[in-house]
Amino acid sequence: MSAEYRGLKGRRKAAILLVLLGPETAAQVYRHLDEATIEMLTLEIAAVRRVDPEEREAVLKEVKELLMAKEFLGRGGVAYARELLEQAMGREKAEELLRKLTSSLQTKPFDFLRASDPVQLFSFLQGEHPQMIALILSFLPADRAATVLGGLPPEAQADVALRIAKMDRVTPEVLRETERVLEKKMSAVMGADFSLAGGVDSVVQILNKSGRKTEKNILEILDERDPELAEEIRKKLFTFEDILRIDDRSLQKALRDVDGKEMALALKGVSENLREKFFRNMSSRAVEMLKEEMELMGPVRLRDVEEAQQKIVNRIRSLEEAGEILFTGGGDDVVL
Repeated sequence: MSAEYRGLKGRRKAAILLVLLGPETAAQVYRHLDEATIEMLTLEIAAVRRVDPEEREAVLKEVKELLMAKEFLGRGGVAYARELLEQAMGREKAEELLRKLTSSLQTKPFDFLRASDPVQLFSFLQGEHPQMIALILSFLPADRAATVLGGLPPEAQADVALRIAKMDRVTPEVLRETERVLEKKMSAVMGADFSLAGGVDSVVQILNKSGRKTEKNILEILDERDPELAEEIRKKLFTFEDILRIDDRSLQKALRDVDGKEMALALKGVSENLREKFFRNMSSRAVEMLKEEMELMGPVRLRDVEEAQQKIVNRIRSLEEAGEILFTGGGDDVVL
């Protein structure tokens, strides 16, 4: 790694990693972060206009090395990890990685499950053998273990509780093997959609997968910190072409107060499917007047068309925020 990329700041590295992971995985990460961290990362991701190949490789290499070091630590402790890391990458690099993982040196068994959402954790464990569940719950915080235990059928609850009560000692070898199997199963369900795209488009993709509540919270914060960025993101979250996905009754409601000339301008140059979508949700008389207006309008500036389209989009967004029509950030059809 060159000196230039070795000096990357932590927040820049985190932003690049989230971009490389792709919107769906990044959205999952967002759900485990506090608002301040989300705000910081969102601003940083928006600033990632491009990712150099060297930068990409540097971040992925560091993540890979840290994961390797953590795996060695989990297998046999600090001495074992140091020995393998020194063999793989030299003494200096081994010590650097172990320093970075200082906070992880005292981790308890199944620590990788501690940050999991309780509901996801329950779904992940409910198919396991009662003895396995008992072993895992005995090492988790009481509140998290209680959530999982409470989700089990009454008979299974008693069985698991009994096994925990009768549990005495477990050998390190059994714990390490159990952790290894579970981590392998968990990693099998996690995908990574690698991409070199960054900036505002990357933020929009993540927010589209994060749900409306997360989207609303982030945009409210960005309204105060960077209003221009917030507005740019809003414009891309729902585009004029996305109207094709709106159900007819919702579109009819959105078009009630739209000026005819403005609508004619907005429909200039759009796809035939989208134009028919509008016509289908208007009266025959209104369609005739709209077509006549479009014919008489002649050539128009692209900027004026985009402004007219954005007004209609803003109308739809305001109706959604008022609860008059509903749609999800994930791209589902609008419903009443």
